[in-house]
Amino acid sequence: MAQHNPGPQYQQWGPGRPQQPMPPAPPKKSGAGKIIGFGCLGVVAFFVVIGVIGAALGAGGDENAGKPPASAPKEPGGEEGKGKGEEKPREEPEEEAPAPIRITAETTDFRPTILTNGEEHTSVLVTVVNNSAEKVDVNPLYFDVTAADGSKYDVELAADERQIDTVELAKGEKVTGTVTVKGKVEPKTVTFTNGLFGDSVRADVG
Repeated sequence: MAQHNPGPQYQQWGPGRPQQPMPPAPPKKSGAGKIIGFGCLGVVAFFVVIGVIGAALGAGGDENAGKPPASAPKEPGGEEGKGKGEEKPREEPEEEAPAPIRITAETTDFRPTILTNGEEHTSVLVTVVNNSAEKVDVNPLYFDVTAADGSKYDVELAADERQIDTVELAKGEKVTGTVTVKGKVEPKTVTFTNGLFGDSVRADVG
């Protein structure tokens, strides 16, 4: 039995009016477009997250880039690269050159000669050492004595029997003797002048 194919449906508009065909229903949109749209958004969001993470890592690297590299720790008592226990050789202090003329003075008793006539005198025992290459002339008249009160006294010749000699000292030579002043004084310093117009050297009386 053959199937009956109904023809186009007509809408009734009222009695006596001709029937008009109804327009076909529009096709429904499929969900494929929505799926594609959501997929694109997910890809974009993924790349955005990757970009944020990369920027954060780059910022952390920039902070470390400006810092100088940490130097190796120095070993105590030495420079880098030197082994332990290495010490620098100790430098010996340089000895000062001796003075060209050196004198020493100390108190001593007075031993009068017959020329003093029983007068009171004060004697000082002095030693003159020549450390220079030039000769040094020594004479009792080249000395003077300063007392504790600041008074200065000239030497009395031939008053003490141990009076210092009149000599010429070569390098390395020395002479010892007394210089004597008139009166009872407390000697503080003795000054020796190398010749009448030479350099003066002073020594405290010990």
